[in-house]
Amino acid sequence: MPDLAALPFDAERMLQDLRPWVECESPTWDAAAVNRMMDLAARDLAMLGAWIEHIPGRMGFGDCVRARLPHPRAGDPGILLLGHMDTVHPVGTLSVLPWRRDGARCFGPGIFDMKAGNLLMIEAIRQLQRAAWTTKLPITMLLTSDEEVGSPSTRDLIEAEAARQHYVLVPEPARPDGGVVVARYAIARYRVTTHGRPSHAGLRLGDGASAIREMARQIIAIESMSTDSPTYSVGIVQGGAWSNCVARECTAEVLTMARTAADLAQADAAMAALRAVTEGCDVRVEPGPVRPIWQTNEAGQRLYEVARTLADGLGFALPAQASGGGSDGNFTGAMGIATLDGLGVRGDGPHTLEEHIVVDSLAERGRLMAGLLATLS
Repeated sequence: MPDLAALPFDAERMLQDLRPWVECESPTWDAAAVNRMMDLAARDLAMLGAWIEHIPGRMGFGDCVRARLPHPRAGDPGILLLGHMDTVHPVGTLSVLPWRRDGARCFGPGIFDMKAGNLLMIEAIRQLQRAAWTTKLPITMLLTSDEEVGSPSTRDLIEAEAARQHYVLVPEPARPDGGVVVARYAIARYRVTTHGRPSHAGLRLGDGASAIREMARQIIAIESMSTDSPTYSVGIVQGGAWSNCVARECTAEVLTMARTAADLAQADAAMAALRAVTEGCDVRVEPGPVRPIWQTNEAGQRLYEVARTLADGLGFALPAQASGGGSDGNFTGAMGIATLDGLGVRGDGPHTLEEHIVVDSLAERGRLMAGLLATLS
């Protein structure tokens, strides 16, 4: 194996490569923006000699990119590097969260979740190529376009690709203690719709039954059901069309986290049991995408031990934990494929206007990724 400490990872140069990625805003619901980001990543991968495939998006989402690196055993089961290029930040976020270096930290929309993690995968491959090191297993990278909304259009693609591989490495952000993720809890989404009875809000307010008022009551009821597991959170609410009309319809998006299968079943039953409390209104609940529970198996534990040993040799600890934040690793881990998540950079503020990375961790985690690619067999 190459001397990982001697590989010339340069966090400052990696930061320069990362900037155009971060400044190419790519919110999930803007397929054209996501595709522009995919084009940038595809070009960088093509410069490594990868065979690039653009997979057309569906369900209104952007395209995906699959890159297969040249290898003597191309086509054999190997290592899947799995990341997403969509972010939660709408186009225009750069005006309030611009690319900004502040000492040891660098800020920008999507920099932590998870463009820096995706870039360090590419840098790890580049460093191994420059060291003339041929990995024992072939490498495939899959970059997807809809992870932030539960991967409704890409789950089948992810699972089909993962089924061809021995290992899955996911550079989602590192945990706050710098650790990695070896298991994840279930994440389920629901769409709640309330229907009311419209009327003229100025002339005949009492004739109507407001879907918005009913939804307000439902939101309080839903979020009050939260415990340590399951949890319930309402993240999107839309309703009404005119201020002078009593609202006929209102919708809300609900996300739940469940640590166990029993907790997930409890959440399903609780959401299905919602009933209107306002006369003249009704409630409908539609299940959405579900990220299954991923529990560590023996193969996953062995994969983690490889990573922990590599990190020890590089001079830092690599604790492991189960995590409540979903990722595409839920799918591959639940399939029983050896999966290691949270291999991305250290930082904080995901999904906020304080999102940032710790710059030095670009090289630190890049070396760890290179070590895994060079070691796994």
